[in-house]
Amino acid sequence: MSVTVTIPATSANLGPGYDCLGLALGLTNRITFTEVAEPGLRITVTGTDAHKVATDETNLVYQCAQIVFDEVEQRPSGLHIHQENSIPVGSGLGSSSTAVLGGLLAANELVGRPFTRAEILQMAVAAEGHPDNVAPALYGGLILGIAGSEGLHIEHLPVAEMRVVVVLPDFHLLTSEARAALPAKVTIPDAVFNASRTPLLIRALETADYGKLTLAIQDKLHQPYRIPLIPGLAEAFAAAYAAGAAGVALSGAGPSLIAFAPSGHEAIGEVVTAVFAQHQLPSRTWILEIDRHGSRIQASGL
Repeated sequence: MSVTVTIPATSANLGPGYDCLGLALGLTNRITFTEVAEPGLRITVTGTDAHKVATDETNLVYQCAQIVFDEVEQRPSGLHIHQENSIPVGSGLGSSSTAVLGGLLAANELVGRPFTRAEILQMAVAAEGHPDNVAPALYGGLILGIAGSEGLHIEHLPVAEMRVVVVLPDFHLLTSEARAALPAKVTIPDAVFNASRTPLLIRALETADYGKLTLAIQDKLHQPYRIPLIPGLAEAFAAAYAAGAAGVALSGAGPSLIAFAPSGHEAIGEVVTAVFAQHQLPSRTWILEIDRHGSRIQASGL
């Protein structure tokens, strides 16, 4: 049996929605599990940043597949895992979430689908630590995710048809470093600042109200501490707005930038690229639709 899972990129936080909002984007990784006659494990990786992905038992896809195999006490004696990547590693576009979900979903399908999608999401959140990337990668669209002592709550939010600009500078920023830059405590005014903008952001994305987006996407909880970590990023934000962007934010913990605009996407990408080039950082640009399908599974018998 062979199973292929296609998982979209995601952009988390979106400014004020720190650790709770995420949007699925039209850039995907594909992960294929194939049962083979020869016992053992073989992992192959092609595409974007293939050289950065482990091909032994430390591979994240395989480690997450093991969660399913261990739960049902069933596993194939021979397994070939192939990853075809289009999402850069460590980009702020949810590449680790695609690995987590790819491993869980493919393994679940391979052993007869014992777990529901909701149960798979619970496993993915446990592996990732929060739902803002894995939930939209699983379901598509715009998702509000709340995880805590009261359990996991996922809200599927309406989002208008739109395209976004994503620019990724060639700068290595670990998520752990980006988290370490955040303060242990925030002030009540800063908390109110974000709390008032998050519902406005949700409404602006639902209605494609670009006029409200500039106000709604502002943040004081994480971006002021992370933007200085990335050379030229503050200037890139300003350049994107000057070129016609209605809203600009860090994608996840960065270093990618995501910009929302009704038009002029190519021009926004060009000016942001030029700013990063001034800081000796080459960059990659995508103009992406919103993914509304989430993770898709194709299975075939051998």
